[in-house]
Amino acid sequence: MQTTLKSAVTFTGSGLHTGRIVRMTIQPASAEYGIWFHRTDVEDRDALIPARWDAVNDTQLCTRIANEDGVSVSTIEHVMAALAGCGVHNALVEIDGPEVPLMDGSSAEFVSGILARGLVTLDAPVRVIEILKPVSVTRGDATATIEPSDRFTIDFEIDFTDAAIGHQEKSLDMANGAFVRELCDSRTFCRKADIDMMRAAGKIVGGDVTSAVVVDGDAIVTPGGMRHRDEPVRHKMLDALGDLTLAGGPILGRYTGDKAGHAMTNLLLRALFADPTAYRMVECDPSRVSQLPGSGLSAADYLLIAA
Repeated sequence: MQTTLKSAVTFTGSGLHTGRIVRMTIQPASAEYGIWFHRTDVEDRDALIPARWDAVNDTQLCTRIANEDGVSVSTIEHVMAALAGCGVHNALVEIDGPEVPLMDGSSAEFVSGILARGLVTLDAPVRVIEILKPVSVTRGDATATIEPSDRFTIDFEIDFTDAAIGHQEKSLDMANGAFVRELCDSRTFCRKADIDMMRAAGKIVGGDVTSAVVVDGDAIVTPGGMRHRDEPVRHKMLDALGDLTLAGGPILGRYTGDKAGHAMTNLLLRALFADPTAYRMVECDPSRVSQLPGSGLSAADYLLIAA
């Protein structure tokens, strides 16, 4: 059955790109509501924005969604991944600024807040997007593919010249709380040279070396180093889950990303939904629900993240 939060949970922090302090509250919502964002600081236009693939209007450095009145929210991927990874199907995300707070650069704080509130079951079945045939998009040396599978899995591969990152690949079945245990605390990453260049251009004013894995050639600048040996590819998988959640429902299929990012995942969703023969909506029985992200979460999973 579909779920929502038992009670609201609030987060406060600065946006990565704007540096603006924002307050964001995830509110419970009724069955069939889906995920929507509400810009509480906007009063002269429609302030509701659907968390949906066709509302995406920018994928440079992050994912931004906007409504027909031009009201937008950016950097939504980490909170979207947390909602999906915790098995939340319906929620209203209220925010008083244009960008989701970065927190520590991962989804961990969002996950901890959601799990601390707990979920309530609603009187409506979960419907999944079942992939019926492979769909793939390519841009340069980047590729993203979705293909049939009776489970939801993410495979990802990255290859950077920086020795501190290098070549990394990982495959993960997303069932039974795997996102919470394996991916949610993995932070965004970047090169120090890129940070210096973007800051000189007045960008990423809200981030620092404590809210990202910053590398400089073969050195890791971030104090304490990486949380996982392969933290960069894990974060890419985290981003992919957040961006795939904009499909409007859980996916049953295998996603493969090779040097992919926000733009490629959104292009993939657009290609998928442009072909009605490539997918179908299916009501989930309990056995299928157990194969989705967020299933099987326990108190031990919460304690692991909260520690």
